[in-house]
Amino acid sequence: MKVTPLEIPDLLLVEPKVFGDDRGFFMELFHAKRYADAGIPGPFIQDNYSRSSRGTLRGLHFQEPQGQGKLVQVLSGRVYDVAVDVRRGSPTFGKWAAVELSAENRRQLWIPPGFAHGFCVTSESADFHYKCTTLYAPETERCIAWNDPDLGIPWPVSEPLMSPKDLRAPRLKDAPVLPSL
Repeated sequence: MKVTPLEIPDLLLVEPKVFGDDRGFFMELFHAKRYADAGIPGPFIQDNYSRSSRGTLRGLHFQEPQGQGKLVQVLSGRVYDVAVDVRRGSPTFGKWAAVELSAENRRQLWIPPGFAHGFCVTSESADFHYKCTTLYAPETERCIAWNDPDLGIPWPVSEPLMSPKDLRAPRLKDAPVLPSL
């Protein structure tokens, strides 16, 4: 397994070892000790799965006050995946990093608590899987605007398919509650 810190060092790109032959391939999606040794703490207590069509943008979501770490990956298709540091007092507050996650590259992204997360589907459809460190609690979910001009994220679509809640999300500077360090 290869683990690479991104521009924001708390974000980790994981490239699991893939063992392939003429039958197909095998890879570990998660191994508690190896991931902990690489700086990805557990325990993970909830797994989620979604399927989305081309142009769907989900996010940018985070949980507050308890925070939620996520280990994310794409099982089929391709997405443009983004994490934004929303930790007040962090030297990288408001900074973001983006990676392509796909079934072909088999990469995973570790997003620690205190980051907003979102993705946009760039293939016909995508199956997205994420392991979470805390249970989803709708009353603690927060979101920030996908098109916040202060963030300047170059999303691969100009008119994404989004939920009504995500379309109403405030800009980062106007978000009512944000986690602190």
